[in-house]
Amino acid sequence: MIARVRAGEPEAYAELVRAHTGLALRAAAALGAGADAEDVVQQAFVKAYCALGRFKDGASFKPWLLSIVANETRNTVRTAARQRTLAGREAAFVEAEPLIPESADPAAATLETERRAALLAALEKLSEEHRLVVVYRYLLEMEESETAQALGWPRGTVKSRLNRALRRMSRLLPDFQPREGGDERE
Repeated sequence: MIARVRAGEPEAYAELVRAHTGLALRAAAALGAGADAEDVVQQAFVKAYCALGRFKDGASFKPWLLSIVANETRNTVRTAARQRTLAGREAAFVEAEPLIPESADPAAATLETERRAALLAALEKLSEEHRLVVVYRYLLEMEESETAQALGWPRGTVKSRLNRALRRMSRLLPDFQPREGGDERE
């Protein structure tokens, strides 16, 4: 696909944008962009397009794009010079992708909403690097190797920071259990 974009085929980049917009929006929202998530993602796609000459052949587009989204989110949050509230972050995350089907049992939906709020509150208490690794691995469901590539960290660093972050989360949320299937599938 990247080769088609580099060859000047405009529809090829549009396909990449369509394929990765949802994930990029979830990443921006989960990393703190709040109401600015759409602007962050739009700017990230523009920057990614301009930087395609530096994209390594054979590399995965998703982690590369998400590293740009993470940087844009950080820049936006710093530039705004205001604190995002947990409620604002949660609302942006929920708006990015419906997580509870309308047909769900109201009691189960309420429980899930409460669990999500507790999880986001605990994430807020983690350091930035620990929050990033948890968001990429579990909320964005990236493989360990993709997380390492997106964050620009060695794979061992991802493992150790994820381990520390999950230990911290277990202290903050005694009933917290990461989703099944979180093991590396490579």
